[in-house]
Amino acid sequence: MPTHTMRAIRLHEFGGPEVLRYEEAPIPQPGPGEVLVRVHAAGVNPPDWYAREGMPDVPPELKPPFELPLIPGTDVSGVVAAAAADVTGFTAGEEVFGLLRFPTTLQGSAYAQYVTAPASHLARKPAALDHVHAAGLPMAGLTAWQFLIELGHDHPSPFQAAPHRPMPLDADTTVLINGAAGGVGHLALQLAKWKGARVIAVASGAHERFLRALGADEFIDYAKERPEEAVRDIDLVLDTVGGPRSRRFLRTLKRGGALYPVYFGDFDDEENAKLGVTVTATQVRSNGAQLAELGHLLDAGTVRVAIDSTFDLADARAAHERAARGHIQGKIVLTVAQEPAVS
Repeated sequence: MPTHTMRAIRLHEFGGPEVLRYEEAPIPQPGPGEVLVRVHAAGVNPPDWYAREGMPDVPPELKPPFELPLIPGTDVSGVVAAAAADVTGFTAGEEVFGLLRFPTTLQGSAYAQYVTAPASHLARKPAALDHVHAAGLPMAGLTAWQFLIELGHDHPSPFQAAPHRPMPLDADTTVLINGAAGGVGHLALQLAKWKGARVIAVASGAHERFLRALGADEFIDYAKERPEEAVRDIDLVLDTVGGPRSRRFLRTLKRGGALYPVYFGDFDDEENAKLGVTVTATQVRSNGAQLAELGHLLDAGTVRVAIDSTFDLADARAAHERAARGHIQGKIVLTVAQEPAVS
C-alpha cells in the first residue's frame, strides 16, 4: 500500500531558522483518546525556537523528550478529520483549537497539514474567531489564564517548590504587566480588566495606542522611564519578560503583593519574606476545558487576539526570523494551505 504523506516543517538538525525544512512527512494516525486534525493555522511560540535550537541552555533534567526528525509547534486551529473509537467529545468536521502535549514534549507537531491531538487538549473553536486568530490563542491565553485566573492542575513547578496560587483580582487590585504588547501580555491585560483590576501596561512607546485600546489604565514606555522607579504600591506584577532582571520589580510591590515572572529568575526567599511579598510562577499546561472558557470570552467580545504577522507554512523560517527581531504586537501565526495529502 502507498504511504500517505503531507507537507510539514521538519528539523533534521538543531540550529537557526535555516534548519526548518518544508518537506513531505507521513500523516500521523490517532491513537486512543486522540483525534486527527487537519490544520488550518499554527501559532508560533518561544518553545518552538527552543526546540529548533535543541534547548542548549536547559539542564538535561528539565528537557522534555524529543528526537529528530522533529515537527515543531504546539498551537493549532483546524478541523477534525478523524477520531479514535474511544473519543466521544469530537466528530469529523468540527472546528477545534488547542495547545498540544505541552509541556510533556516539544514535539507537538503543529507545523504540518495534519496533526494528532489528545482530545482533552482541544476545545471547539469560537464561532467569532477565524483559524488564524484561534491559532494565536492557546499557549499565550492559557499562560495568562493559569498565572492570573486559575491554575487548573497540581503539577509542581520545575522552578520552585512553592505552589502557584493566583491572586484574586477585583476593582481594588492594581496589576502591572511588563511586556504587555506581546502574546501573553496583551491577553493578560484583557483578563485582568475582565476581573475589574486597574492595569498598568509596560512596553515600548510604539505600542501605547494598541494597549490603551485594550483597556490599559496607565502606560509606561520603558525606553523613557524605568517602571521599577515610576510606580509603587502595586498589588501584582506579571512580568512576561522575566529572567534575571525580574527581581527589580520587587521594589514596586506593596506588602502582601506578588510578583509572577513568566520566565523565572533568581530570587531570595529571605528577601521576599522581609519585603512581605510572594514570588511564584508556573509552567503552562495543555487544558482543553480552560481553553473553552477562554473561547467563551472571545465569542462574547470580552477578549480579542491580536495578530502581529502571518506567514505561509512553507515560510516558517521567515516567521522565526520575525520572532527573533522582537517588539512583537500580539502573535505570529503560520497559515496552512489546504492542499490534498500526497499519496
